[in-house]
Amino acid sequence: MKFRLEVIMKYKLSLIFSLCFLAINLFAKEIPPVPNPPIFVNDYANAMQAQERAALEQKLYDYFKQTSTQIVIVIDQSLEGDDAFGYSQKLAQSWGIGEKEKKNGLLIYVALAERKMRIQVGYGLEGAMTDAISKRIIDGILKPNFKEQNYYNGFNEATDAIIKTLAGEGFTNDRKAKSKGFPWGLIVVVVIVLISVFSKGGRGGRRGGGGGGIAEALLWGTLASGGFSGRGSSGGGGDSGFGGFGGGSFGGGGAGGDW
Repeated sequence: MKFRLEVIMKYKLSLIFSLCFLAINLFAKEIPPVPNPPIFVNDYANAMQAQERAALEQKLYDYFKQTSTQIVIVIDQSLEGDDAFGYSQKLAQSWGIGEKEKKNGLLIYVALAERKMRIQVGYGLEGAMTDAISKRIIDGILKPNFKEQNYYNGFNEATDAIIKTLAGEGFTNDRKAKSKGFPWGLIVVVVIVLISVFSKGGRGGRRGGGGGGIAEALLWGTLASGGFSGRGSSGGGGDSGFGGFGGGSFGGGGAGGDW
């Protein structure tokens, strides 16, 4: 009888723990899908202006292109009752920030309503980006800027400090560049030049309007519009082969704080 009672109590406790675990996951804040196209600056709360986001995006993209290290910013309006450490850890792990082999991802997470922030550091960066350094960046850079609602300045200065800290890691970007597709821009230039040449030849070398002027206008218009540039300012694809996060992993290294 005593044995049966112990078995029943054991199953009851298991059931209670299972229900508690289910309840926690049921009411936990949902992890957003991986951004598509992939970007480094994800401002879900519109805390920064478009040009500020674009400047940070270009900066972090350039850094990735040089080192393969992925520094990602996520700004949420609210944690919706979730825990800052647990949620940001799940977010970084779920998105797979960083390279799978190098584990060189880093997440700066901010929840505006709760005034909470967290730096999550991938396994491969923990040697240089220690918990103590993460805490100093939070307390010395992010917190004072966020108190003044200078979110761009905070992120810009914090990422500068992180990049300097990681300078000795020695990572390089060995991803193969994506194919840039058919060179339509070059074809357009060749056609415009041919039109210009034949137009001038047909007029006996005279200067002035006509086909030559139109061709030159088209050429300069194409160049001015950035029709042959590699990467736009929005933070997608680009010429480095950044096709998304690489499956990096996180063990909880980093630091948190509020303002």
